[in-house]
Amino acid sequence: MKILLAVDGSKNSLDAVASLISHVNWFAKPPAVHLLYVHLPVPKVGGFGPSKGDLETYYREEGEQCIAKAKALLDSAKVPHEDAILVGDAAQTICGQATERGCDLICMGTRGLGSAASLVVGSVATKVLHSAKVPVLLVK
Repeated sequence: MKILLAVDGSKNSLDAVASLISHVNWFAKPPAVHLLYVHLPVPKVGGFGPSKGDLETYYREEGEQCIAKAKALLDSAKVPHEDAILVGDAAQTICGQATERGCDLICMGTRGLGSAASLVVGSVATKVLHSAKVPVLLVK
């Protein structure tokens, strides 16, 4: 079993990590977990912007910060995982990575917008639900 675990550092994504950890015994053997953070590209304005090296450093540092808690949770639960920080459209990248890595499941958090709007799913989660070629587990 291969699981793509998409995180963004939010409470909802950490809830997805915790949920996966609490249900890891569902599997006959520990799943291969691919922890993924997707950073939106920084646009260049009028041809001006940070250098490629500066951008790569920025993406890596911010990505590491966003996945640090998820990694710590997985490590403390002894759930083996590979980590990736990529740049692009979040939903497209999540679906693409799930296909490329041969994942059987995508697990990610969704966000509630308060009591009246708690049924509203975040835009990235909605796009993943509509585009994924594998089952998607959304954790609230």
